[in-house]
Parts: sequence; structure tokens; C-alpha cells
Amino acid sequence: MLLFLVLCPITAAIAIIAGAPARLTALVAAISNLFVTLALLSRFDRVTAGFQFASSFLVSADWQIHFAFGIDGLSLLMLLLATIVTVAAVWFTGKIDNHERAFYACLLFISGGAIGAFASIDLFFFYAFHELALIPTFLLIGIWGTGDRSVAAWKITIYLTLGSFVLLIGLILLYQSLPATTRTFDIRELQAATAAHAIAAPTQRHIYLLLLIGFGVLISLFPFHSWAPEAYASAPAPAAMLHAGVLKKFGLYGLLRLAIPMLPDGAHYWMYLLVILLLGNIIYIGLVTIAQKRLDWMLGYSSVMHMGYIFLGIASANILGTTGAAALIFAHGLSIALLFAVAGQIRNRTGTLLFDDLGGLAKVMPFAGLAFGFAAFAAIGLPGFANFASEILIFFGAIRNGWEMQRFHIFQIATVLALWGIVISTVYMLRAYRSTFMGTMNERWGKIVDLGAGLRIPVALLITGLIWFGFFPQTLVRMVTPTFRTYFTATK
Repeated sequence: MLLFLVLCPITAAIAIIAGAPARLTALVAAISNLFVTLALLSRFDRVTAGFQFASSFLVSADWQIHFAFGIDGLSLLMLLLATIVTVAAVWFTGKIDNHERAFYACLLFISGGAIGAFASIDLFFFYAFHELALIPTFLLIGIWGTGDRSVAAWKITIYLTLGSFVLLIGLILLYQSLPATTRTFDIRELQAATAAHAIAAPTQRHIYLLLLIGFGVLISLFPFHSWAPEAYASAPAPAAMLHAGVLKKFGLYGLLRLAIPMLPDGAHYWMYLLVILLLGNIIYIGLVTIAQKRLDWMLGYSSVMHMGYIFLGIASANILGTTGAAALIFAHGLSIALLFAVAGQIRNRTGTLLFDDLGGLAKVMPFAGLAFGFAAFAAIGLPGFANFASEILIFFGAIRNGWEMQRFHIFQIATVLALWGIVISTVYMLRAYRSTFMGTMNERWGKIVDLGAGLRIPVALLITGLIWFGFFPQTLVRMVTPTFRTYFTATK
């Protein structure tokens, strides 16, 4: 089933390029992958730690590179996020005027690359699948984007290429730092070797810093964030949904999968730096978000801001905070995908996303207003949505950090400031909702139609995920906790 998950979107993309019906083929592939993921979820053992459904095919005997896949609770959560958002993104795409086949193929290549990275248990393919997903991202922005799309496409290309290069150096050093007899690309064996203290503390510091910078650029960690808002504002809505909702989470997944469990001494050494940078995401970027005058730019900056909360959970170095970080990865992916989807529909109907040009759209687009309101309330962290449960775990995990500090410490300060970040996010989200859907409506928008019955299906899918895990967060927590229990001592 894992092999099907990885190859299905890639095969469908090739079939579309070869002449298969673009929209139908993409929808069938996306929905099939979602059902396969749900089947994996139903058969997944939530008690047992370690990778399940593992399969491996030898690619290079000399380098011991395997086309290997397996899932634990963390990777299964990422696969569920990727398949849900893929269905929504393909469904929202609709008819493309220029090069429709290439557009749908690019979406499927992004999905296939993300799924392959999340399911891979071989370090080589973990990196390679992510790089496969980056190429169509550049194409979608540069060819089908809006505004100053060429600048945005080149900017994201330069930033993410440099970030991937730094990450590659860090992964090579991680491989080389092990004794020659234990060197392997198998993530399971890497974790076992590093757990036996095979990497010295000074070496861990250098490798962790490289991984933090490499993954940080891909995630838009402050101050490497400036590519993200412009790219998302210029990208077609389905591309923004997939990148902000899924592909950007690769860096967070990489930190949880590699950096934290394999390089604990390096993580401890650089924790103060990480806390300072993540506060830049939460406070500085939050204030910048308030100043935005366009809905697409506001959503782009808000996505960057919320990465700070996930970094706070990762930096806490305990099972409570990292579980919250994993949960917020999922919750944020659904909420930001829905926000970009609705924003894209507004742009298609009005031709603008300037707050000064909008207003009163709830009168003619009531369902779109309802959907945007649900996503905005989720992003704010309103109780009843998955984001709230995730952030609570992060805040308690940060207060009870895993470094066994005494008295008043930096994590408590960071948690207090992060709580103010919730106030900031409330201000810009409610302001955006009021400016877009409330107030006096421009006469030009009187004949605009609401989201059709077909588009209400992916909206319902995204909202259902947010509410289900908001009311029943234990279903998510029980899935990922065994993964982190092998890293940390459980905090009760």
C-alpha cells in the first residue's frame, strides 16, 4: 500500500502528460490515495513503536541505497495530511485555460514527492523525493502565477535551492560521522547507531546547525522567511495549498525525524538560538502580518508566523511539546489550505484581493464566508478545532521543557511571548474576515456567485478534519506518542 501511495500520483501525472483526461485522472489518483491512507490508518497498530508496513528494494549494493518505505505514527499523520490536502487542491483547481495537463501533472508531482519523502525510511530517497516536489512548485508559480510571478518564482528557487544544498551537506556529514562499519542510509539503523552515542557531542553541534539552517530555510524560519509570503501570494491557489499545507512541513518533519532523535546534544547546544529565532517568527512576523493590505499576502505571512509555534514544540525536547508540534503540523496544514482555497476563489471572481476593494462578500458568498470563518477561527486557536488542542500541548510542553532547567528559564519567557502571539493572530485574522466578508459591499460584486455544490465537498473534508481532531485530539495523540516515547521520557 505504501508503494501504491508513492507511485500513484507520479504515475497519474505521467499518464496526464501522455494524454489521459487531466482533471478526472488527477481526482481519481488523489481520492484513491486518500482511501489507501485511511486503510493504513485502520490497520495501524497505535501501541507498537517503530515502523510498520515496511518494504525495501535494493537500488545500489555498493552504497547500500534501498527504495525503502515504512510508517510510524508521525509519518502516517503526515501522509494523512498530504492526501487530504491533495484531494482538496485538485478539486479546487477546476478548468485551466493554458497548459491544463501540465498544471495537473505538477500538482500530482508535488503530492507524490511529499508522500515519498514522508514514507521513505532511506535517507537518500527522503531527500530525493523532496527535491522532486520542488521543481513543479517553481513551474506553477512562474507559469500560472499572478502578480510579479517571475520575481517570486526566482526568489523561491534561489532560497529553497540554497536551503536544500545546506541540508544536503548536513545529511552527508551525518552519514560520514558514523563509524565506517555502521554507516547506512537506513533511517532505522541510523537511529539505533546514534542512540548508542556513535556521534560525539562537538560533531553533533556542527551537524545540527547545518540541519537547522537547511530545514529552517525550507520552513521559512526567521530570518530566512522572506521567500514564503511573496511565493504564496503569487502562486495559484492549489499550488499554495499544497506547498504551505504539505510540502513546507517536510522541514519540520525532518527535524522531528532526524535532528532531534539523532543529535540531542546538538539540539541542546543550539536551543537558545532556536528559541530566539522562533520568537522572531511569532512576534515580528505577526506584527508584519497585521500591516498587510492584501488577503493573499496576509495569509502568506500568517503561515510563516505559525511555524514559530511548531518550532517551540520541537525546541521543548519532551514528548508533550513534540506531540503538540506534530499535531499542529497537521492542523495548520488543513487550516491554511482552506484559507488559500477560499482566497483563490475570491480572486477568481473579483480579480483582486486588496482589502480596500473587498467587503460585504458574505451577502453574495455566504458559504465561502462560513468556510473562511471556520478556517480563520481554527488558525486563531479557537477551542473545538485541532489547532487549539495542538497549541495547548505545545505551551505545556514548553513550560515543562525536557532540558531539566531550574527556576525561571527561557522557555517560560518564550511561552509567555508566544501567548501574546495568539492575540496578534486574532487581530489580523478577524480584521481580514471583517474586511473581506463584512461591511458595505462594492456594487461591482453584486452578481458574484457563491461556491458551487461541487466545491463544498473539499471544504467539508478540510473542516471535518479540523473539528474531528479538535473534539477528539486523543485519536491523533495516541497515533504519534509511541514515536516520541522512544526519544524522550514520557511527561505526565
